[in-house]
Amino acid sequence: MPVVHFHLVEGRTSAAQDAELLRAASQFYAEVLEAPPERIRAFITTYPPGRCAVGGEIVGEYGAHAPLFECIVLAGRPAELRQRLLTGFTDLLERILGVPRGLIRGCCHQIAPEDWAIGGVQASVLRAAEIDARAQVARVGGGR
Repeated sequence: MPVVHFHLVEGRTSAAQDAELLRAASQFYAEVLEAPPERIRAFITTYPPGRCAVGGEIVGEYGAHAPLFECIVLAGRPAELRQRLLTGFTDLLERILGVPRGLIRGCCHQIAPEDWAIGGVQASVLRAAEIDARAQVARVGGGR
């Protein structure tokens, strides 16, 4: 379920920076959520400089590059974990793209498990099945 979406100004990053950002963000997300990497989704959407404004000014060719990111987690994740995501994605944008920290904005959206689908099945249903499977493994492993 973990998804991170970076909104960037077109032409302000190289292909190598984009690739590094996507890889680092995916790895970071997997570590923080203790999730299998195959569950992570990371995207970059770029916008022409003339279609972005920062502080009420059109970015244009030389204006400020002020990235925005959005991450999505299932509802119920602790505030400390969500804060770690917000700080970590900001750190990545600052380090990889060289953007001043004060220009970076981000948010963490919490989605109810019944409002998120994986392969067309509600996460609440899949989550219940995973919890049951873990409990069975614990019972079998604990009974040895």
